[in-house]
Amino acid sequence: MSDERLTSFRNAASEDDKKKGNESSSAESDSEDIIIQLTQSFLEVRELAPPPYIGTGLIYDEIMTLHKCEWDPKFPENPLRITEPYKRCTELGLIERCERLECQRAKPEEILTKHSREHLALAEKSVAMTLEERKELCQNYDAWYCNDYTYDAGLLAAGTTIKMVDDILHFRLSNGFAMIRPPGHHAMENEFNGYCTFNNVALAAQSALNKGVERILIVDWDVHHGQGIQRMFYDDPRVLYFSIHRYEHGRFWPELRESDYDHIGKDKGKGFNINVPLNQTGMSNSDYMAVFNQLLMPLAYEFNPQLVLVSSGYDAALGCPEGEMLITAPMYAHMVHHLRALAKGRVCVALEGGYCIKSLSEGCALTLRSLLQDPCPLMPATVEPSDSIITTILNLVKVLYPHWKCFKHYQKLDKSEQCKFKEVNTTPPVEGVTFMTPENRPEKFMLTGYYPVQSEEKKQKLLNQIDQIIRETNLSVAKTKFCYTYDAQMKAHKNIFSPSHPERPDRIVSIHKKLTQWNLLERGLEVPSRMARKSELLWIHTLEYITELKQSENMEEDSLNSFPEEQGYSSIYVNQKSFYSALLAAGSVLNVVEAVLTGQAQSGIAIVRPPGHHAECNKAMGFCFFNNVAVAAKFAQKNFNLKRILIVDWDVHHGNATQHQFYRDPSVLYISLHRFDNGHFFPGRQDAGINYVGQGPGEGYNVNIPWCGSRMGDAEYILAFTQIIMPIAYQYAPELVIISAGFDSATGDPLGGYSVTPAGYAHMTHMLMGLANGRVVLALEGGYNLRSIAESMAACTSVLLGDQCPALPSLNANAR
Repeated sequence: MSDERLTSFRNAASEDDKKKGNESSSAESDSEDIIIQLTQSFLEVRELAPPPYIGTGLIYDEIMTLHKCEWDPKFPENPLRITEPYKRCTELGLIERCERLECQRAKPEEILTKHSREHLALAEKSVAMTLEERKELCQNYDAWYCNDYTYDAGLLAAGTTIKMVDDILHFRLSNGFAMIRPPGHHAMENEFNGYCTFNNVALAAQSALNKGVERILIVDWDVHHGQGIQRMFYDDPRVLYFSIHRYEHGRFWPELRESDYDHIGKDKGKGFNINVPLNQTGMSNSDYMAVFNQLLMPLAYEFNPQLVLVSSGYDAALGCPEGEMLITAPMYAHMVHHLRALAKGRVCVALEGGYCIKSLSEGCALTLRSLLQDPCPLMPATVEPSDSIITTILNLVKVLYPHWKCFKHYQKLDKSEQCKFKEVNTTPPVEGVTFMTPENRPEKFMLTGYYPVQSEEKKQKLLNQIDQIIRETNLSVAKTKFCYTYDAQMKAHKNIFSPSHPERPDRIVSIHKKLTQWNLLERGLEVPSRMARKSELLWIHTLEYITELKQSENMEEDSLNSFPEEQGYSSIYVNQKSFYSALLAAGSVLNVVEAVLTGQAQSGIAIVRPPGHHAECNKAMGFCFFNNVAVAAKFAQKNFNLKRILIVDWDVHHGNATQHQFYRDPSVLYISLHRFDNGHFFPGRQDAGINYVGQGPGEGYNVNIPWCGSRMGDAEYILAFTQIIMPIAYQYAPELVIISAGFDSATGDPLGGYSVTPAGYAHMTHMLMGLANGRVVLALEGGYNLRSIAESMAACTSVLLGDQCPALPSLNANAR
């Protein structure tokens, strides 16, 4: 490229910078940086497509149903715990979609990686024991039984979990569900415990570590603390163990002091053991969602695991007598969905507890459905989390703050200050609690009668509630995962006076080319383009403005050059095809929205230009003529009677016009992440600030996340999503998500100056896919580095198609 061309490109960008609110005044946008960034625009795209979804593995073997308690036919850990979930998965057509794994027994050397020889030998010896000998043996252990098949079932449960993890690591599977028993997370090195024989998840984790995996996240949402896993990795920084469990300050089984929040690991593993103790019953989806957003996902993104293992107990589910919590089956699908964003989707879910067969079966089915890439079912709007869970979250931040950078945004209290949540000001344990210790351990444990039993009346009431939730849960799936629209006629809109203008036809061409290179378009439904009708535009724009803009179609070149300035349009160029292109852009977005809302596609993208989010009701502005996304929101409301629409605008510039359109309207929640620089960045208005939250009935439904200062990237955007956007979005419970998908926050963009990667955009898209039954539409806004916008839109599209989220560059690399 000649120096003359570079200079021309630099001057054009600098001129636009000045028009767009003195953007060029920042250090990131000086002339030398712009030359470098714009040179990058001409480099050949180089990112490889993210790995596609391969398949979901399933483990189930009838031999594991032979393990049962011979002296108590009503024992809660019984064969129905896998036969009924399997039956429910069959009813939903899930089994036939899975890759069935042939079960294999764990080898002795595999068991011995985490258990003692004495433990293994005693399990094997139990096979030949008489009933009375077994009873005598089991009295030595807290809540454990065995029969003729326990040893074999235990070897199968452990061995097939190890095999599934191996298949995932070697890309024979994307993820998997191990429908196994006996469970495992309580089993210790030399002790059977809590219905568990061998520690299935710990053994699988150790096998992966032995094969070279460096970072494993274990999420344990069984309602009982998995002390067995905790003890096995307590000093190992390669394993981040995260347990959410009923605790009641130590009064709930297993009644251990080590299950509290202040036990965070030791030596090199300090900070890598996370206990989230639930100190009251009745915890809801809202409480668990708060834990995910405020603790688990920020930690997980910073840890950046290469493998995710889930100790998936369903005893926190509504109806379980042991948990007495209120988690619904759809919530498990949402939790799995968010975990699938990690480790390139390498997730292995292993069954642990769960003793209400109805809620266990539904929880397993919706977990498997999520692993199979089906959209998360809609849930009722979340509510404010309980004071108890807020206290627990703050206590964890308190002890983890020195170890993880993802908590640095919390402000530390001065020594003289007191937190309004009183327990945050103290340290455990609370008075009056007696913990289980080696010293007070019983000589003999009860063989039966220690588990809770619900009255028939209470049981029936809970089953009725579960049935109602099942009836109300929409499990519909669209005909295809993804649709798109693209029309080369939109290339006709171009700056005939300054061909190097950054808003140029090559923007959509580069995106279309990249999507074609990655073979993404052939996997989706092509939606035809169309022009927006005048009646549709009038939902947002005035008749006078539309008429005024239409005049440009018949103007001569001199008139076109002066037209924007005469009309008071800021940062706008016009040619004779601009009006037509703008009609095509707006109408094409409507067609994508219609395809999604009629079930033709689960999600979609609109590769359109000119962009729209700056276009006011009566004025073109910032490269925008018609507000494509605002018109689309109105289209969805008027034609499909939607009551709640979420618009997320991640263009680096604030979508002033979208905000103004819905500022008093609670039926549209508008959230914008944008560069603000205290009002000095385009569009240069103070109402892009944090305090502008909506007005009248729309108060609280306008959320500005204005960036000031340093260059923002993946870490900041992901944090904003987990801490602000997703909690608000789940409370709003939208029926449709529309993304104003500008990619000018991307690395190398000449106007934005930020450093969000294509992977970062993919992860943000994945999070939003958890909402609205997966009905997500991306409409192109800005983005002026051809490579960045092409790779970013391709990464988002790949995720919409169910491909694995690409690996993020290390977030908070200096955190530890």
